[in-house]
Amino acid sequence: MTKTVSIILALLVGVAIGATLPATQAQTSADGERTVWYFYRVKWGQQQEFVELFKKNHYSILKEQMGSRLVDFKAYAPLHHGDGRADWTFATELTFKNDAEFMKASPAPEIAARLFSDMETFHAEERHRFEILDAHWDVPLVEVPME
Repeated sequence: MTKTVSIILALLVGVAIGATLPATQAQTSADGERTVWYFYRVKWGQQQEFVELFKKNHYSILKEQMGSRLVDFKAYAPLHHGDGRADWTFATELTFKNDAEFMKASPAPEIAARLFSDMETFHAEERHRFEILDAHWDVPLVEVPME
């Protein structure tokens, strides 16, 4: 089967499955929270450095938002090398208070300026954190009711 035919079949299957799901526009959980998964695929041999930079810089900013913009944060890594399709090597789950908090501009720049006295180092480390990635993507979720 050619690659084009495979892609067309995959799209048709996706549309067919999507048509059977309940409408999900702007759907949130009962309390209005919005969960988003953030996936990272770190370059080989640089996972530990990535996690250290994430903890030092980005997690510090996320912690400052807990209780106001964010209600929960979790981080994950596959248990075994090669688990699943190996699309990702690090993932985070952020739960926002509601859609409005999810959609509004992040206060990260203001928080970073308050937390880090050496902004030149902060920006260099954040730039490097993304340089050691092969990929990064975000997945805002809607819950699919089963009852």
